[in-house]
Amino acid sequence: MAPDIEHAVEGIRSGRPVLLPTDTVYGLVASPYREDYAARVYRLKGRDQAQPTALLAASLELLFECVPELRGRAGVIARTLLPGPYTLVLSNPARRFRWLTGTRSDAIGVRVPALPPGAREVIDAVGCVLATSANDPGGQNPVSLSDVPSRIRAGCAAELDRGALPGTPSTVIDFTGPEPVVIRDGAAPAAEALERVRRALAA
Repeated sequence: MAPDIEHAVEGIRSGRPVLLPTDTVYGLVASPYREDYAARVYRLKGRDQAQPTALLAASLELLFECVPELRGRAGVIARTLLPGPYTLVLSNPARRFRWLTGTRSDAIGVRVPALPPGAREVIDAVGCVLATSANDPGGQNPVSLSDVPSRIRAGCAAELDRGALPGTPSTVIDFTGPEPVVIRDGAAPAAEALERVRRALAA
């Protein structure tokens, strides 16, 4: 394992925030398994704890291990769109990872991105992580590490540099209601995703 990858894995396992490239922008990630680990990320970013943060996994299998209730309709939706540049808001009946769900403990945002080299190895080694963009709230999307605010970089245990990333954040769709709601049209067209899901659920 390369030193930068090893340092990132060690940082996440110790409960500290780490900077990783994703398929869209640089992410501020940490272990999702303890509330105090999540709180460190919220404090470092200056993020309101009422705001939800996504659960990111390297594979669908890992995601289903973390949230076993993603079966039935939710499982079909996840398998249809993931891996991909999407954040899917799905039902969370067991209220898992409640410190990531903001004001809606019965729903959780999940991601399985097509990760760049190195980042996939890190996430494979640690399981799932919590992930938010490595910027100030409402700030510029971090295309490269140089775009990440210096105070955030200083507060991280490790960082993995993979150069410039595409820079458009994930498309966010809420599937918890009777009809899907597009929260953000981002790296992939939401309309295309909705049509793929419609066909999958009708099959």
